[in-house]
Amino acid sequence: MTGSLSDNLREITLDIFYDYGKERAIDKLNIHDHPNKDAVNALTEKLLRVVYPGYYKNTAFKVFSPQNSLALLLEDITINLKKQIMTALKCYHPDEEIPQEKLCRSAEEITLDFLKQIVHVRADIDTDVQAALDGDPAAENAAEIIVAYPGLFAITVYRLSHVLYSLGVPLLPRIMSEYAHSQTGIDINPGAKIGRYFFIDHGTGIVIGETCIIGEHVKLYQGVTLGALSTRAGRDLCGVKRHPTIEDGVTIYSGASILGGDTVIGAGAIIGGNAFITKSVDANTRVSVKNQELRFDAGKNIVKSEDSLVDESWFYSI
Repeated sequence: MTGSLSDNLREITLDIFYDYGKERAIDKLNIHDHPNKDAVNALTEKLLRVVYPGYYKNTAFKVFSPQNSLALLLEDITINLKKQIMTALKCYHPDEEIPQEKLCRSAEEITLDFLKQIVHVRADIDTDVQAALDGDPAAENAAEIIVAYPGLFAITVYRLSHVLYSLGVPLLPRIMSEYAHSQTGIDINPGAKIGRYFFIDHGTGIVIGETCIIGEHVKLYQGVTLGALSTRAGRDLCGVKRHPTIEDGVTIYSGASILGGDTVIGAGAIIGGNAFITKSVDANTRVSVKNQELRFDAGKNIVKSEDSLVDESWFYSI
């Protein structure tokens, strides 16, 4: 490295280091004050091994007894999850001097409460697998769905993260849900309440907001948004129901947007592709977009403008 380049790099290093001293949110130097994202992602993968024994395996070592293997895995999860929960609780209460013993006890209780819920989470996930089998003619068997379907992956991580969210754990549930988002393109906020037999087909581009309530036997296709009408009020909307309620047996096809905390989609309704809905829909109603205008432009001249009169089934295509 030449002297000139070395001198410039030294000056740039000092400039950036001094910039760290402005005490803004982006200037944190002590990474141990916050949960470790990589560690939480690794915990998520280990939890998938607990939920789906035999499908997600660690081949690095051999254990003759499945029970011993599970015991070792749960011990690993317990130690690391407790550590991350302690860090999360501490960093979200920076102005409180919480005794280490109390922090440790709280994290341990939450960790055990979470692990006790895994049996119930697995029961719900079993219904999600069945919903995929019932709803997708392309599915050969349950193994294919568990191993290969991004929708089930996202739902599984959601159901695990939702338990932590319900136990009041900050930040960790969002890290988990964003890990699933990065893997699948499906964004489910851990605060959403989702019933059993939930099926996401294809899935890419789905967004489900924090205060969304979804009943049982609901089916979503790619590109569906269950969002808020407006977030201009920012933090003042914290705790306010901003996202829609989807009742039992609803099917929502690709590209549909359903917005607003007061919007309720009644049981058994079918929402066609590309529908934009901001008002409630009665039960057993079919909603579709029809007579779209097509424009055919050649340079600056409109060659053709006509309504698209197509068979209604097009609006439910996947």
